[in-house]
Amino acid sequence: MAEKGEVNNVDKIPTEQKGAFHSFLKSLASFSGDLSSLTCPAFLLAPVSLIEYSEYWTQQPDLFVAITKPDDEVERMINFVKWFISSLNASYSRRVPKGEWEKKPYNPILGEQFKMHWDEVDGSGETSVLCEQVSHHPPVTGFNITNEKFGVTLNGHTGQKTRFSGTSLICDQVGQSVVNLNQRNEKYMFTCPSITVNGIWYAAPYVELTGTSYIQSSTGLYCSIEYTSRGWVSGERNHFKCYLRRNDSKNSKEYLYKMEGQWSGKSTITEYGAKKSNPFLDVTQLTPATMHVKELEEQDEMESRKVWQKVSDAIRANDTQTAGTEKNKLETKQREERAQREEENQTWKPKYFSWEEEEPNVVFLQSMLTDSVGKKYFTPTTAGNWVFNNP
Repeated sequence: MAEKGEVNNVDKIPTEQKGAFHSFLKSLASFSGDLSSLTCPAFLLAPVSLIEYSEYWTQQPDLFVAITKPDDEVERMINFVKWFISSLNASYSRRVPKGEWEKKPYNPILGEQFKMHWDEVDGSGETSVLCEQVSHHPPVTGFNITNEKFGVTLNGHTGQKTRFSGTSLICDQVGQSVVNLNQRNEKYMFTCPSITVNGIWYAAPYVELTGTSYIQSSTGLYCSIEYTSRGWVSGERNHFKCYLRRNDSKNSKEYLYKMEGQWSGKSTITEYGAKKSNPFLDVTQLTPATMHVKELEEQDEMESRKVWQKVSDAIRANDTQTAGTEKNKLETKQREERAQREEENQTWKPKYFSWEEEEPNVVFLQSMLTDSVGKKYFTPTTAGNWVFNNP
């Protein structure tokens, strides 16, 4: 039986898909590994590749470039948090149409690319996005986002490690990203929260964020952001609490500012020692930028929407059988190409990104953060990054 507030869509599953759904649930009971090994029923698929989700980092380019504007380093960090929270909302809440439930995107094929740009908002200038699937097993996406007008870039990578716990699928996001304010020679590294997908058993999945993520600035400021599915006091979903501190602070309980609320709604900001909170951000009042992607006939063969065109067309037409057939063709081709590379002892290389085992910015910022919060709370799996190489 679904928990209070959860939707049960089992009765709405297409008759021809019910067997696949029950087999899917059985596979979840012993599931462990990465998302690329999880075969999902076609009716639970979204007609979009996971590689496109990196675009949501800058769906609010006005907030992205606002990081560069204040002369005060603390105000710049506050603006960074405001942009970061807006990105979480764009990535995990706003992109799901109202009245619908979360659906699983395609697992990007090796070398798959996504290119687009956001129109300007409030004089932000154009913001370009380029993503490439740099690894399939495990799945890793490299991305580079640039706003030339304000000299700000975001270069990073994200991967997923998934596990099944109880009735939920938990996805730990691995990797880190670096934002560079070129005109100030200032850098910020951030990590991402874990994702919990609930409601799978009722064919009505929805996402919640859990755990802790961090933001570390080269100016000697850092933030820890804690996520809970329901706030301790308010009981609201999508709750976050962010503390902004200096790295050289001797008192772990002391902070400069606390930001708290819903990453999908309203939040407040409170200065240390103050009794009154002030409004921080209301993401429901934000107007997303207009996105631009080339027409299919203008795209390269490895661009995402061209790669998955037949599968997406079938899903949109509610033709789950054709969608499954076309999806299987792509996956089979990938396995054959991988086997051929192994047989010929060839190493595949990405077109736009190269791996740096100990990327200097990441090493420096990780060291600053570890010295402040300790290895007990921050234990990165790598100091590397997929660095963008402009061909």
